[in-house]
Amino acid sequence: MPQSDTVNRRIVLAARPRGLPAPSDFRLDQTAVPTPGEGQVLLRTLHLSLDPYMRQLMDEIPPLYAPSSVQVGEPMPGGTVSRVVASRNPQFRPGDLVLGNAGWQDYALSDGQDLLPLGDMAQPSLALGGLGMPAFTAHVGLLDIGQPKPGETVVVAAATGAVGSVVGQIARLKGARVVGIAGGADKCRYAVETLGFDACIDRHDPEFASRLAAACPAGIDVYFENVGGAVFDAVLPLLNVGARVPVCGHIADYNSEALPSGPNRLPLLMAALLQKRIRMQGFVILDHYGERFDAFRREMDEWVAAGRITLREDRVDGLENAPAAFIGLLQGRNFGKRVVHVAEA
Repeated sequence: MPQSDTVNRRIVLAARPRGLPAPSDFRLDQTAVPTPGEGQVLLRTLHLSLDPYMRQLMDEIPPLYAPSSVQVGEPMPGGTVSRVVASRNPQFRPGDLVLGNAGWQDYALSDGQDLLPLGDMAQPSLALGGLGMPAFTAHVGLLDIGQPKPGETVVVAAATGAVGSVVGQIARLKGARVVGIAGGADKCRYAVETLGFDACIDRHDPEFASRLAAACPAGIDVYFENVGGAVFDAVLPLLNVGARVPVCGHIADYNSEALPSGPNRLPLLMAALLQKRIRMQGFVILDHYGERFDAFRREMDEWVAAGRITLREDRVDGLENAPAAFIGLLQGRNFGKRVVHVAEA
């Protein structure tokens, strides 16, 4: 469905999900295109980023790093690449290409403070993935907390996703041995043959834990955690003394409504952290933009231009298809950075 000059399509939160979101938790509605006031710009969405963190914002109680949850009836939030349609802000002109947070809608207003000019970027959608927040998450978490050394073993879950694929490739550039974990033989093959991982283990394999152990004969020095659940259960006993574990997510638990059944495994984790002197540190990438983003972009631009890092997008066409694409992302059906192509530039 093409964009209109007068109608603003919005995907709003229709109901708070119980467990995995359902299509009925979203609603497509239409409003008039807003008019910018003094100091504002009107943005037209071209590309919309879909990211796992959005699931947590659908709950009534938001994560600690977010000021509030999405309210029922409000548009779903999300990073966007947009074109400035009209401007009453001297810093922006009609036609400017910008990175912002317009959310799941065709049009949005902004005062400009959350906008980053993209200039004449050849592939603007990369600002939402391989040259944007997910890759920045990989860069900061791996290099600041993981600190891989040549010859060490780095393991990363969701190895072909927006974050994990970049983690593994940077680790290889730093001289580490990289083992990925992914959902399916095709993803594992891609991780090894295209991304350059040393090995990749299919998390659906009935012998997953033993195969991971076999792929890490010297143990694990760095584990980049973005999944949790059964994957972390298999990783924990393999962590070496002095291992580092950057934690940027735990998607396996995002749809949980209760604690997992079975014995309390917290004592196992606490004992491992203590006895192996493991450094396990969570981080929120929003904390690092002011001090680090420009340096990250320069380094990533160089690596991508030199062919040392490969980026892959999983494109979905049409704003109306965002809910199904998001549900699929939470189920691990994406292959690369999932981006919704909303309109032509």
